Amino acid sequence: MKQQNNWNVFLSYIKQAKIPKWMIAVALLLSLIETAGILIVPVFTGDIVDQFALGQLNVLLIAVLIGAFVLQAVAGAVSYYLMSYMGEWVVADVRKQLWRRILHLPISYFDASPSGETMSRMTHDTDTLKRLITDQLVSFVSGIITVLGAAIILLIIDWKMMLLMLLVVPLAIVVLHPAGQKMYQVSLKTQDEMASFSAGMARVLGDIRLVKAYNAEAEEGSRGTSAVDRLFRFGIRQAKILAIISPLMTMVMMIVLVLLIGYGGSQVASGALTAGTMVMMMLYLFQLIFPFTQLTSFFTEFQKAMGATERIQKLFSDADELQAEEQIKTYTPIPAEEQDIHFQHVSFYYPSAQQEEERVLTDINCTIPAGKVTAVVGPSGSGKTTMFGLLERFYQPVEGDILYGSASLQDVKLSDWRNQIGYVSQESPLMDGTIRENICYGLENVPDEQVRQAAELAYAADFIDGFPNGFETKVGERGMKLSGGQRQRIAIARALIRDPKILMLDEATSSLDSESERVIQKALQTLMKGRTTIAIAHRLSTVINADQIIMLEKGSITGIGKHEELLAEHPLYRKLAEQQFNQ
Repeated sequence: MKQQNNWNVFLSYIKQAKIPKWMIAVALLLSLIETAGILIVPVFTGDIVDQFALGQLNVLLIAVLIGAFVLQAVAGAVSYYLMSYMGEWVVADVRKQLWRRILHLPISYFDASPSGETMSRMTHDTDTLKRLITDQLVSFVSGIITVLGAAIILLIIDWKMMLLMLLVVPLAIVVLHPAGQKMYQVSLKTQDEMASFSAGMARVLGDIRLVKAYNAEAEEGSRGTSAVDRLFRFGIRQAKILAIISPLMTMVMMIVLVLLIGYGGSQVASGALTAGTMVMMMLYLFQLIFPFTQLTSFFTEFQKAMGATERIQKLFSDADELQAEEQIKTYTPIPAEEQDIHFQHVSFYYPSAQQEEERVLTDINCTIPAGKVTAVVGPSGSGKTTMFGLLERFYQPVEGDILYGSASLQDVKLSDWRNQIGYVSQESPLMDGTIRENICYGLENVPDEQVRQAAELAYAADFIDGFPNGFETKVGERGMKLSGGQRQRIAIARALIRDPKILMLDEATSSLDSESERVIQKALQTLMKGRTTIAIAHRLSTVINADQIIMLEKGSITGIGKHEELLAEHPLYRKLAEQQFNQ
């Protein structure tokens, strides 16, 4: 039943691709012409054999036979190209849909799924679909047409021989069905293992500096070797299944062929058939048998494709951010004026949490005033970054709600809300590309003057101008060609250029030296005026001038006030301040 559902899903991919109808019609017409050419050849071949037996030779007949060969070859070539083109079209459409779906999956999905596994779905699994369509389905369709044509002709010529051929069908089912079920299960496990292997490679290559810094090459080499060995064992299991299917199918075909040749030979000996007719029938028999020999290859790829379809469909079935928004019939527009942000009894825990004690945030109640600077401080693991994740709507509160003014964030269009936010994280992620592309990331048609202004406000223009290619300098994968401070300043420029209403700073100056931090703090102070700013900070020196400081401990708010108020009234805050300022 599951395979039938996967087959229906697979067919739906073909329908959704919206292949031009004229292309389908031309491909089918050429397939019919190719089949006609193939089916004509035995008839003329039989006549030529009979003419040879009589010592005659019809030149026109030979010319027609050559013409049939040429027609079949040309029609087959064009038909194969069109069918392959349509196969590539379908797979390209699936990949586009899958890529759009992946981009809109919630952060919770990426928290639970290694990126390498997702990459495997996008590349390896879709490539499995591609092989079925372009390599197997093309020959399968043309083979079916050929089988039907040859079967009809054989039925007309000698129905008894056709009945002998029909013995193949139940025998093939007996051989292929149980093996197919096993191949399907092995294919699923193989694709899972390949996804896990891809995830491991992505993890290691993404943190190759860590691997080398801690001399972990041997450990990672051992893990990789174990993963390859597991893939090897799954490959051997597939080979064992094929080792059973292929010889059995070949044996069945040989038995049927021997019976047919014996029967046909007896008919020729008795004079019931001419030698030419016998040759013609043998050619038709081969046209029936050859597609059956291809069945094993098609069957194997079909089972793999059904497994790949199930994996891909799982991604399509996961709810994404766009689907969640589609359930909202009317969006609440975001006011032009800045509004206070209210956390109302917000609690949150990650999906993997099993008990209430694993909550990251518990009953958060606070107001972040518009146009003011609010700092969130507290020990590591207290929930500061999770608060940011909720504000960015990476996650949804398990309990409670977050309001912008009087509107729940759940009623505001996600893209509109995120357009209000400029975000600078402590990791300063950069995309592989130029400095300009990173500053303008997510924006289109940004004037050069605006890019430079953002860089100057972030105090990044000086070091950018020092590069030979300036703003067109390639930053490398994850920005590794730049220093930590340079990456941080480009990230700040990226936030500045959006001119956001809400500025979110997650340890925004953590990678800077003292001099750079002092300069950028000054720039940020100017930028924060009249703008709602929320800053996470471990170093209290960066937030002592904040209009409001929220103290978090173990996921709960234990204090709200200015620096002086918390210093006087909050024991943990005072302890942290003494530790940092007395160093």
